[in-house]
Amino acid sequence: MVFLFLCSVGIMVISFIASCGKSGNTAPVGSNVQMQVINLSPDLLAVNLWVSYVKQNKTPYTYPAPSGYFTLGNIDTPIQVRSYFASVSTTNLLSLNNVLKSNLKYTLFITGLRADSSVTPIFTVDTAASPTVGRGKIRFVNASPRSNGLDITANGTLAFTNQTYKNISKFIEIPPGNYDFKIMPTGTTANILADMPGVTILDGKIYTLYCYGVAGGADSVAFSAGILSNK
Repeated sequence: MVFLFLCSVGIMVISFIASCGKSGNTAPVGSNVQMQVINLSPDLLAVNLWVSYVKQNKTPYTYPAPSGYFTLGNIDTPIQVRSYFASVSTTNLLSLNNVLKSNLKYTLFITGLRADSSVTPIFTVDTAASPTVGRGKIRFVNASPRSNGLDITANGTLAFTNQTYKNISKFIEIPPGNYDFKIMPTGTTANILADMPGVTILDGKIYTLYCYGVAGGADSVAFSAGILSNK
């Protein structure tokens, strides 16, 4: 009886330790959380990404190149952006507490200007329902500081209207094919801020069109646009 009692206690202790060991801050096996970082702040210089105080990247994120998706080793908060340079690397330029969920994709757009302390994040969830068969999906993100409302046309047809700074539009469905996307101030077609001809939209794919830089700016702060494939 004593032997059986000790065995029962031992099993309970082992089970308790095992259950405790399952808790923690690292990403659970199979969580498959993917993120990409796009540094769109012209004067922020190179930055690193930290998630739950663990550095996620080997090479820094520089203006204005998208990192492409990578799998996070940790999905706990906070999400922090720090300078790449050692002397100020422990200072958080941005800190977010967005909840990350398994099997989703995210993009962290870093925008604004360090010169006027306006550096800010735009955080998007990139996983969305698949488009209708025979259609692609696209949305627009305005990451251009100091911009007012923007209109976006696709092959001459209005696709998005009055998209203000930091706005994330809803997805719309469009037929697959080649498109010329134009971005202009709301209510006018005379001042084209950015023109993106020859963009291919594929059946079943999901895209994010975005703008950055300063309208009317030149050189490092010139207004520009890009497009990302989410799927």
